[in-house]
Amino acid sequence: MLLPRIIPCLLLTNDGLVKTQNFKNPKYIGDPINTVKIFNEKKADELIIMDIHATTRSYDPNFDLIDKIAREARMPICYTGGIKKVEQAKKIFSYGIEKIGISSVIFEDINIIKKLSNYVGRQSTVIILDIIKNKNTYEIYTHNAKRKVKVDLLKFLKLIQEKGAGEIVVNSVDRDGCMNGYDFDLINLIYDNTEIPITVVGGAKDYNDIKKIQLKYGPIGIGAGSMFVYKGSRKAVLINYPNVKEKIDLCGSA
Repeated sequence: MLLPRIIPCLLLTNDGLVKTQNFKNPKYIGDPINTVKIFNEKKADELIIMDIHATTRSYDPNFDLIDKIAREARMPICYTGGIKKVEQAKKIFSYGIEKIGISSVIFEDINIIKKLSNYVGRQSTVIILDIIKNKNTYEIYTHNAKRKVKVDLLKFLKLIQEKGAGEIVVNSVDRDGCMNGYDFDLINLIYDNTEIPITVVGGAKDYNDIKKIQLKYGPIGIGAGSMFVYKGSRKAVLINYPNVKEKIDLCGSA
């Protein structure tokens, strides 16, 4: 039985972790090193760590913190945020980070995908797409969803695959932090137009939402933020993650 690949998505700003809703109003939830330790104990499959302000504030990646996270983590890490040059990605990769995520920079230099893929390998080259639905059209945004990119989504999906992307993380801005379920129309669109692994993020409320993805799409990456850091209707901060039995149950019938 192939168990689902379930990925907590952690948002980093300065030296702390935050959680947003629709990419707005970040609320502090804790220390990143302690949080990684807890996910170690819970045997998380993988973590995605996104520095949400590095690009918007023109910061370099927080190399010292990334190094500390890499030393602590016992699971693969995908890091994204503030990467403008392949040299920065190389430095991060040298710490033991398994995947490098890039986003806004690809709209300035699309060939950075190929350059990065040639160095770290295609499987470690991840493209992060933040997407908003405008009427009946899905559009890509950057800089914490403040800048719309004037590209056709489907044509761009084809292009980034041709350039050497190894994985695409599809981040629904509309569903971020809302805990009202994944956007299946968006996932269908991406799934039907990609030949590389994808990970979907945005909207998960509980294990039933994860189960729906697992049953419909099989072994794609299933990312979530709020449901792994909050507990209960009052959203008390409590790090949680499914155990092996719960993962097996997620593979059962709907």
